[in-house]
Amino acid sequence: MTTNNNNNNNNNIAVIIKHPLNDVEFVLVKQTPPPKFNDEEYDSYVDSPLWDLPSTKLNLLEQGSEQGSRIFVDGYDSLQLDLSVFDVDSALTQVLSQIEVKTIHVEGWRYLKVVEEPEFGPGKPIRTIYVIGSLLPDIPISQESSSSYTWFSSEKCLDLLKDVKPSSERVGPLVVIGLLNDLVQSGWKGVPSTLPYQEYPPGVILVPMRSRTQKPFQTTNLAIFAPQNVSDYHEDVDNNYVACGDALIVDPGCHFQLNEQLKKVVAALPKKLIVLITHHHRDHVDGLSTIEKCNPEATLLAHENTMKRLRKGEWSLGYTKVSGGETICIGGEKLSVIFAPNRRCATVVALSILALSSYQTTMKNLLLSIEALEQPRGHTDGHVALLHDSTNTLIVGDHCVGQGSAILDIFSGGNMTDYFKSTYKFIDLSPHALVPMHGRVNLWPKNMLSSYLRNRRSREADILKTIENGANTLVDIISQVYAEVDRSLWVPASSNVRLHVEHLAEQDKLPKPNSTNFSESLQGFSLETFKSSIAEFSGKEFSIQKFRRTWFPFLARYIWPYLISKYLCKNKKPKTSQLLIFGAVASFALLIPVITKLYSKFSNQ
Repeated sequence: MTTNNNNNNNNNIAVIIKHPLNDVEFVLVKQTPPPKFNDEEYDSYVDSPLWDLPSTKLNLLEQGSEQGSRIFVDGYDSLQLDLSVFDVDSALTQVLSQIEVKTIHVEGWRYLKVVEEPEFGPGKPIRTIYVIGSLLPDIPISQESSSSYTWFSSEKCLDLLKDVKPSSERVGPLVVIGLLNDLVQSGWKGVPSTLPYQEYPPGVILVPMRSRTQKPFQTTNLAIFAPQNVSDYHEDVDNNYVACGDALIVDPGCHFQLNEQLKKVVAALPKKLIVLITHHHRDHVDGLSTIEKCNPEATLLAHENTMKRLRKGEWSLGYTKVSGGETICIGGEKLSVIFAPNRRCATVVALSILALSSYQTTMKNLLLSIEALEQPRGHTDGHVALLHDSTNTLIVGDHCVGQGSAILDIFSGGNMTDYFKSTYKFIDLSPHALVPMHGRVNLWPKNMLSSYLRNRRSREADILKTIENGANTLVDIISQVYAEVDRSLWVPASSNVRLHVEHLAEQDKLPKPNSTNFSESLQGFSLETFKSSIAEFSGKEFSIQKFRRTWFPFLARYIWPYLISKYLCKNKKPKTSQLLIFGAVASFALLIPVITKLYSKFSNQ
């Protein structure tokens, strides 16, 4: 995509340095992995080497600066891209330092193209400007492989991309998107022009589409596999696969306003279409009914627990059950289904609905949910992942997200023990690229998965320390562990706290109470007391003071700001049903002082 949006300072420059003695080879630089954790276990999980074009951030020239570029880059259209507003000299100097040469050692600079990535979020899309230069013949750069840079050809890059092994060297997205995708028609080209997409690794097409997801993200990645050169497979081979088709779609979760765009995608795909959903959340399944209408012959793959949670009308045809270990054949390419039990939370919606009920019903539901700590959930939810064997690309659904951390959904069987097991399972696969359904492709999968393990364990250690220091209720733990976090986030955080407490109990790490002389604040932790910290909101133990501390900040700090940001700031007219809901919530909040007085009056009689 070409654009003249020079005000966007989210620009990078990638450089293709041609070999001085031939026109085939170019320099790739070994990319620097993320910092180590200084922990023996996590640092033992090392991603394989990643080679890509040398690149750096391209900054705008300071306002009022009269210094023009001393380096002339030929071939760009100033109406589409005005390079004169950028500090090209500094950027090229920095890039060339990665291969230990100077700008005077390169000649014939010319513009190739500019590529703006799709809106993965949560930040603005990155725009990459590609330029080409030729190295002078007499400069002292090694013609052999270096530890940090080496000569590659397009053929060598394609060989690495085709002959993928778990620990083999990798080729990065800059060279693939900027150079190789133009040379090789590796994937399907039927995405509507109005939908920006990215193809990396080759054959893995990602279309971020607006969805009803949670902040800070606004899109869900629609993954498409549609090999152009479909190999012939016979019916007798089909028995080795759970499903065979000519194309595959993963997680069609786009907003209903994009149904027409989704229809165009489905209409351009082969009729023998497979659809896989990683889990049941609306931002992953909202487009199912559109696919069903557009292609009634499509085959749906899902875990049986995911199908149980689908809403009426989302998919009325039959489906093929997957539970992990199955393989799918798409145009002769193999994909493996991996059972990965974990869930991303949508607690705010559930708790908002509870708040509209009478307070007795609300507290009863909260009590029932906390009692689930005693129920063995194990592999009772239906989250699955998908491994594209030919590129060793792992699609993880909501196990990971592009920024921040995923929240486990306690209302759909979330389990911290299973989450840890799934994470280790993913690490053992040694994926070359990790694709979350929200955010960018992650190029350092083992590092990312290790950081999730580290962060979870760090949070769990904080919870355990808080318990050992006397915290014995859910509110006490949250208020201390999340003391510096906005209270509007305490409700969804409570799910993780409860799952961490359950995980600590399974590991027998919780402090034991003294059966003869037990002091709750000093000598131990009781799951019964922990449960009663929610149960006290019901019946005789109901505490209106704790209820006010919990719910009034939630209503005041979430519902009202949400209404303002969602509608008033965007000049959107809310529906009548939405106004009634917000009115009911506001009325409920205003009635809290009246409930307080009535409770005090009757309790003193």
